[in-house]
Amino acid sequence: MVCPECGKENQDGAKNCQFCNAPINSTTDSVKPVTIKVSKLAITAIVLALCVLLLNIPAIFAINYPRILRFRTPWVPQAFLLSHLLLVISIILGFVSIVRIEMGGGKITGRKLAITAILLPIFAGLLPVWYVMANQPRSVAFRMVCGTNLSGIGKAMLIYANDYGDEFPRAGGPTSVWANQIPNWKATGQNKAYGLDSEGTGGTASISSSLYLLVKYAEVEPKNFVCEQDKKVSEFKPAKYKVRDRDLIDLWDFGPEPWKHCSYSYNMPYGQYALTTSSEPGLAVAADRNPWIPSLGWKVKDISKFNPDGDRNAIKAGNSFPHKNEGQNVLFIDSHVEFENTPCNGVDEDNIYTYQDGGDIRRGSPPQIGSQPTKRVDSMLVNDPPM
Repeated sequence: MVCPECGKENQDGAKNCQFCNAPINSTTDSVKPVTIKVSKLAITAIVLALCVLLLNIPAIFAINYPRILRFRTPWVPQAFLLSHLLLVISIILGFVSIVRIEMGGGKITGRKLAITAILLPIFAGLLPVWYVMANQPRSVAFRMVCGTNLSGIGKAMLIYANDYGDEFPRAGGPTSVWANQIPNWKATGQNKAYGLDSEGTGGTASISSSLYLLVKYAEVEPKNFVCEQDKKVSEFKPAKYKVRDRDLIDLWDFGPEPWKHCSYSYNMPYGQYALTTSSEPGLAVAADRNPWIPSLGWKVKDISKFNPDGDRNAIKAGNSFPHKNEGQNVLFIDSHVEFENTPCNGVDEDNIYTYQDGGDIRRGSPPQIGSQPTKRVDSMLVNDPPM
């Protein structure tokens, strides 16, 4: 044992130095261990941060699976608001714990926990926002223009119906049918245009020729039938087809290639379930192109990939093409237009692009030439395939 005064070695257990008599008790005292604790504030902050993450899961699920869980379900936004309250508390506790750790002189640890408690809730809080932005329909300006087009078409349809016995536009005669055949769009009369007999019955007509009646009789301009995002579709101009001596009201369709000049599908106007102003208000009248009917510039979709209860991609598999598969503008009976992110927006969530086949009305069967709705509240929006 070394004396702190003279530096000489003494026997173990000596209280005084045998050479200089200096006390050497202090050197034999056992050193008390320093207790190092993890910051309780940091632990509390990280627990709250994890709660923020968990409370945001319902909101994220509702964004990705809107058919299973709606964001408007009362407890979902409540959980979302609670998560943001805990987010603020977690961040505050995280900063306070860092300050206390720095002032603890090494007796308090948990700096990494505190930093995580600050960053994790920020990430969790921004995650739903990112999902919303990622799932927002793109090209909103084009979408709004398209919606405005359909709104104008809807108002024109009501004007037309007021003049024609409350019936929406239907080309041809009372017994004409839809056929993959272009009407004689330059004909000098209705019978010649649709191939009607002398009594005005029989004949065939196209879907676009029914919509063209709004050009003839309701002063709608051809450009209002073009969606800016419907590639390869352009405004109908008779001069392009070397017709310069006829007015638009003298013609019967959007030229010899009407699918190049009309972007919209129309609820089947031929048959016993043609729409009138007294039809069920929830019925769709017109919308963007049917995804399961051939269209110029677009590949027909596979209905087996569409799942109304699936994730966002499974739902997008049933949407129209032009708006990047995010959804479609839909015109309803009362002339109001909504951008719907699913095709299941008819009466009782009926799929507006299919006819009901006895199964799930949210799926139905894709229509073809000759298909008909199965009942009055069965929306079936169709467009002419290219010939």
